[in-house]
Amino acid sequence: MIGRAITGIVVTVVAIAGLAAWRLNAQTPVPISVTQAPPVPVVVAKVAVSDLPIVKVGIGTAVAYNSVAVHTQVTGTIEKIGFVEGQAVHPGSLIAQLDPRPFQAALQQAEANLARDQTHLTNAQANLARYVPLAKNGYATEQQVSDQTAAVAEQQSAIFSDKAAIDNAQTQLSYTTITSPIDGVTGIRRVDIGNIVQPGDATPIVTITQIQPISVVFTLPQTDVPDVQAAMAKGSLTTIAYSQDGSRELGTGTLLLVNNMISPSSGTVELKATFPNANKALWPGEYVTARLILEVRHDAITVPLTALQLGQDGSLVFLVQPDGTVQPRAVTIGETLDGCALVDKGLAAGDTVVTAGQYRLSSGTRIAAVAPDNPHVQNISPATQGMLQ
Repeated sequence: MIGRAITGIVVTVVAIAGLAAWRLNAQTPVPISVTQAPPVPVVVAKVAVSDLPIVKVGIGTAVAYNSVAVHTQVTGTIEKIGFVEGQAVHPGSLIAQLDPRPFQAALQQAEANLARDQTHLTNAQANLARYVPLAKNGYATEQQVSDQTAAVAEQQSAIFSDKAAIDNAQTQLSYTTITSPIDGVTGIRRVDIGNIVQPGDATPIVTITQIQPISVVFTLPQTDVPDVQAAMAKGSLTTIAYSQDGSRELGTGTLLLVNNMISPSSGTVELKATFPNANKALWPGEYVTARLILEVRHDAITVPLTALQLGQDGSLVFLVQPDGTVQPRAVTIGETLDGCALVDKGLAAGDTVVTAGQYRLSSGTRIAAVAPDNPHVQNISPATQGMLQ
């Protein structure tokens, strides 16, 4: 009996001890394994420090320095064409030769008239020389002397007229030889040998265009005018012409002028630059992109345009920290050109910024720098990806 009681007491004590242990374990938290988020793959780049030109970009057209539509100044038949289409010509180069015979005949007629009137003048002067002493001795009247003096003056006037007629005939004859008035390149010939041309013709024989040097006329917004004028006051400004798509440089020139009025309809102003065009890369009528260099900013800080993000207060970049995390940094942008942005404020030499993969970043996010072509770099959210494709 006593043994059974002792056994019951032991079982009760063990049960109570077990219950106490269960309660203690229930109140003690069990440690949970926490896995840290993997770093976000991004593309990074160090900020560039270099001399950067401050540029204004405009769209324009190459314009011939001089362009001449060659017409005849006299009526005649074309006997000869003195150029090949597309040929470079110079002042005095033969363009066309008209039949000169009618004009040579007119010149010979004027010269004959001069010879005749010179003979008459000689005779009149001789008669006057006889009448003057005779009149002094009473053998000739004053009327005869007066009439002969008038005859001499009349012949002298006739000679002046004859000389003017000769000059005119020589000028008309010279017009039968048509030459280039400028340095340039000939275009398509519009008139053939054997055709009769005259001054009133609407169609020129050919058009000659001067392309060395050549001009480029381009436009800028009216808000750029003060900056351009301030830069011009310091010296001549370099202008660089590129192909319309900006992929190929065509030539370097100098700004000539800012036009004297702003277009009220577009709010733009025309500017004109001149180019030597030594390689003939610029062609009249060609659309070009003109870059006007106002100054060169030394030790300028630039970042790729892809590094810029739009924040609530303006532009920002994700700046890489020494511990491998990123922090957003507000920046002030001066200008953008050729895929780069000039940073006026916010970054310093040696900084590293994220240029791709910003979509998944926030303050303190750990990153892993990867190659630009890494497929794990994301720049858009899954929600907007379909909209952008």
